[in-house]
Amino acid sequence: MKQMRQHLLGQGVRKRVATIALAAVSSSCLPIPAQQSSATPSATVPWRQQQDAYAEPLPFDRGAAGLAQSLRKLSTRASLIQINAHPDDEDGGMLSYESRAVGADVSLLALNRGEGGQNVMTGDFWDALGILRTQEHLQANHFYGDHLYYTRVADFGFSKTLEEALAQWGHDRVLEDVVRVVRTVRPMVVTSVFAGYVSDGHGHHQTAGVMAQEVFKAAADPKMFPDQIKEGLRPWAPLKVYARVPFARVTEKGIFDYATGKWEPVVFKNYVTGEVMHQVPAATIEVPEGTYDPSLGESYFQLAREGLNEQKSQNGGVGRPPAGQFDSPYHLYATRVEGGHPPAHEQSFFDGIDTTLPGIADYLQGAEAGSAREKLQGIAQQVSDASAAFDARHPERCAPALGRGLQQTRALILDLQQPNESDGRYNAIHELQLKQVQFEQALNQALGIQLLAVVQPQGVDAARIGPFGPTDAASAAAGSPFASTTVIPGQSFAVSVHVADQGAVPVQVESVRLTPTAGDWKLTDQSPALNSLPAGTAADVLFSATVPQDAPITEPYFSRPTLEQSFYDIHDGRYLTLPTMPYPLSAHLTYTYNGVAVTAQEVVQTARRETGLGIALNPLLVAPAISVRVTPPAGVMPLSATTLPLDVIVHSSVKGPATGTVALKLPAGWRSEPATATFSTSRDNEDVHLQFQVDPHGVQAKQYLISAIATSGGKQFTQGFYTIGWPGIRPYPLYSPAAYRATGVDVKTAPSLRVAYVMGPGDDVPQSLENLGIHVTELSSSDLAGADLSGYDVILLGIRTYAARPELRVLNNRLLDYVKNGGVVISQYQTAEYDRNYAPYPLSVPGDAEKVVEEKGEVKITAPADPVLNWPNAITLRDFDGWVEERGHGFLRSYDAHYTAPVEMHDAGQDPQTGGLVYAQYGKGYYVYLAFAFFREMPEGVPGSYRIMANLLSIGKNPKLPH
Repeated sequence: MKQMRQHLLGQGVRKRVATIALAAVSSSCLPIPAQQSSATPSATVPWRQQQDAYAEPLPFDRGAAGLAQSLRKLSTRASLIQINAHPDDEDGGMLSYESRAVGADVSLLALNRGEGGQNVMTGDFWDALGILRTQEHLQANHFYGDHLYYTRVADFGFSKTLEEALAQWGHDRVLEDVVRVVRTVRPMVVTSVFAGYVSDGHGHHQTAGVMAQEVFKAAADPKMFPDQIKEGLRPWAPLKVYARVPFARVTEKGIFDYATGKWEPVVFKNYVTGEVMHQVPAATIEVPEGTYDPSLGESYFQLAREGLNEQKSQNGGVGRPPAGQFDSPYHLYATRVEGGHPPAHEQSFFDGIDTTLPGIADYLQGAEAGSAREKLQGIAQQVSDASAAFDARHPERCAPALGRGLQQTRALILDLQQPNESDGRYNAIHELQLKQVQFEQALNQALGIQLLAVVQPQGVDAARIGPFGPTDAASAAAGSPFASTTVIPGQSFAVSVHVADQGAVPVQVESVRLTPTAGDWKLTDQSPALNSLPAGTAADVLFSATVPQDAPITEPYFSRPTLEQSFYDIHDGRYLTLPTMPYPLSAHLTYTYNGVAVTAQEVVQTARRETGLGIALNPLLVAPAISVRVTPPAGVMPLSATTLPLDVIVHSSVKGPATGTVALKLPAGWRSEPATATFSTSRDNEDVHLQFQVDPHGVQAKQYLISAIATSGGKQFTQGFYTIGWPGIRPYPLYSPAAYRATGVDVKTAPSLRVAYVMGPGDDVPQSLENLGIHVTELSSSDLAGADLSGYDVILLGIRTYAARPELRVLNNRLLDYVKNGGVVISQYQTAEYDRNYAPYPLSVPGDAEKVVEEKGEVKITAPADPVLNWPNAITLRDFDGWVEERGHGFLRSYDAHYTAPVEMHDAGQDPQTGGLVYAQYGKGYYVYLAFAFFREMPEGVPGSYRIMANLLSIGKNPKLPH
């Protein structure tokens, strides 16, 4: 702690920092100390290293409304965690109710980031989708009012069984991270949406239910994952574990397993006691999520749905329900309260648990416990006095008691801190530190203190443009300069810290400082001393900052070498289980009120105008000066290829002109034209597209690696990033090596194919087709409505087009006429929107259409002589080898006799699925429905996906088919 305080004192302190200011530093505000990357977390990490990186709290978390909720939190020590599988699994209404109505300290743990799911918002899949869904999840949890965590495992796609999920992830790998989070946040109550049985929906969900129960014992056992204990964590024994009562209808056949399509017997298991239940677990409590909160103006269930609506990538968003009663039932599986016998009925998760502040003393022994209890009663009295003084029009009336409570809490923490503290003191300090953070937040709300730190544009007077950049007409006419969202190592820039006292009480400013997460930043205060802040006033403090040359870039702290690895490698163990690594720079304010030091903190933001949203504030990022990417990152080369076109994108984050060269590292004997390409940029955030023609020199049926190396400013750059997000969701970069995996494949297409593409929510199939020498034309809405479609041999519909492109439903007859006159339409996997007979003959894709999720699932070619499978490539079972994640989605439930289905496939225990590839002649042309997940396979360079697609694209010229 002393070392951390010295670190803070050295970072841009702009006034005296006396002992009283040191006492104001809360553990949640401390930076993570610099250290070497490690696979295991550091014991010096603060007990809570969650960052609220949003520029401002939600409206109901500010001012009097926010203060009312903070007072609830201060009055209880209740704590709870929910453990689920993916983003959007959570019972957000329960989380919101417990956090905002009960005042509990609430955490949410998702096993994975949803990488294997669908995406209707952007063209990002796999790990890029995981980054997107993490940011959506963070925004949703802002509404719930909780802390968010993840384990290291990745969503490898739909998993039908618990056994498959555990085989992919490894039981102990998942449990280890779940135990780590529980030992970190130390909740009284563990919950899950899932019970660990087939009623949960699929294997990932079942795994979450199992882990939520197993952690009840595992976290308390010091022999379980002892390395965590060596790092500084302590065992923790939660007092109760619950799971939501399953939505399961029991019939004489049992319970229907929607993942496998089979009926299963009613056999629920208690994973704590080993007991088997042959009925659906009964509700022990009903959480009243539909409770109306006047200070919010809505119920907790409605509030939660607003949060869930931020998670749009999976399904486009959800609606806000009408007001009314809504209860969520939970079953108690095990308890350490009152002898360990679960009662039949309870009123709340915390029945039988002392959640009062004096109850913290129960962790201690003897005279120390008595002394601490007396002091805790004094703290509780201050909370009671503050609550009694609450007036929404005069929130400052709560401040005197809050100040005294904060001061007393700090004093008790100091009393209990010892070099080798006992488990009891460790637990007491843990809860007291949380109270310290809550007291400071409540004081900031009561006094109307606000802090906003924004990077300023270069060469623009900060006093003229204000914290949000230029907003006046003159500035707009001059080009409306905004600061870049990134800075690079060695760069100097300005940060304006806006400090406001919006309340009715003046405060004394002790310090305004900038604090980096890691590295030796040069930070200089350039403003006159700010000593006091009168009520109703604001001031701006300007800093100059220089990024150290060795500053780490802002990027995911995890990655995996291939998609087949179902868990992430952790590059910096300090951040393990956090949603992201901390952002690089924060602003901190320390002020005194009635002689008590209080802090506020804010992640440094950047401002930019986004059309339709206005001025968007997003955290500052550190990026490399030059980013280089090869796109797409993988593909195939026909064995007959004499040239391979390669696209390289150079992105500059240099604030001003930048020049350099790009060269390719090629397999032995290969050459490129040009051998070296030059690039030049004029400003930051500028891209340069470079094209190389590679002579592959004797392609064989194997994989080759080509790397791009950019040289600029005497440095080499071998990786690049692109920014993930959609308007309204905080953007985040994803980095990857500047490399291309090329696989030699014996693949041919009909000559001179003219292919058009109708893009759905986004995919990389058009880019992948360039590997076959096919240059795709993307059709716009106006093209679909009025262009001459007869000039194309094939129109390929992207995934989910009938969901993402409503105009396609209106213009569908144009496509059918095109087919009737001799064209070919290939419809890739669709969802229920397509289940309206848009094809020339009836076929059905219901909302619960079948999936084949085992990428190695059994395949049978039922018509080996079928012309489509034999020209221009002879398709065999080998073409179904090496697939990634899955076989496909949206398999047809039924189809008309006009269609031919030459292939069937299935998962283990699944009925054969013949609706993955069907085709029919219609008039002079052909219509194809393709459920195979080629939007995943082709960008990954899976050879068989190219060979099958080549045959489908060539149908119109297939000499073995009637035309």
